[in-house]
Amino acid sequence: MSDKTAHIHPVFHQLLQRSDKESLLHQKALCIWMTGLSGSGKTTIAKGLEKKLQEHGILSVVLDGDNIRSGINSNLGFNEVDRIENIRRIAEVTKLFLNCGIVAINCFVSPTQEIRMLAKNIIGEQDFKEVYINASFDECARRDVKGLYEKALKGEIKDFTGLDAPFEAPEHPVLKIITEEQTIEESIETVFNFFIDKIKTSK
Repeated sequence: MSDKTAHIHPVFHQLLQRSDKESLLHQKALCIWMTGLSGSGKTTIAKGLEKKLQEHGILSVVLDGDNIRSGINSNLGFNEVDRIENIRRIAEVTKLFLNCGIVAINCFVSPTQEIRMLAKNIIGEQDFKEVYINASFDECARRDVKGLYEKALKGEIKDFTGLDAPFEAPEHPVLKIITEEQTIEESIETVFNFFIDKIKTSK
């Protein structure tokens, strides 16, 4: 035991368990981890999915990169060390939601296999469902919903994912959505249909 943990005594085993919360909510918790370039459609799909799940009586939470960085991770930058810490904290927060029986819809560029594996190891292989929201760099630059691509292409943003920082596409996502080939509504419906039977339990 390290000095940092010598005086820490978790009481997780004394609390109500995840199964108790899932039974109360009539649902199975899981993490839908959406990865893809900035502007690929992650957050838009997540917002639509959250609404559809709500309509079907499913309690969920959307964890979005910009929201997280404006709050719990507001002290982090975008260098490699801070990017890793950003994902580590997100994964730990996700575990808290899962332990409450809640479906976590996570929208993070999370650009490398290594950084997504970090999240998967923390959250747990059975709960971590990787969804690749696939849109090409050129398509995301055309949309440029946040004005980031224009700045990056002008050199005003350094280490921009997909330009001068790598994006490693998932090798084995449970689902791939190509947003250039279908509407947002169709994308939302596809993700919803894929997961609903894995989430909803009978009352």
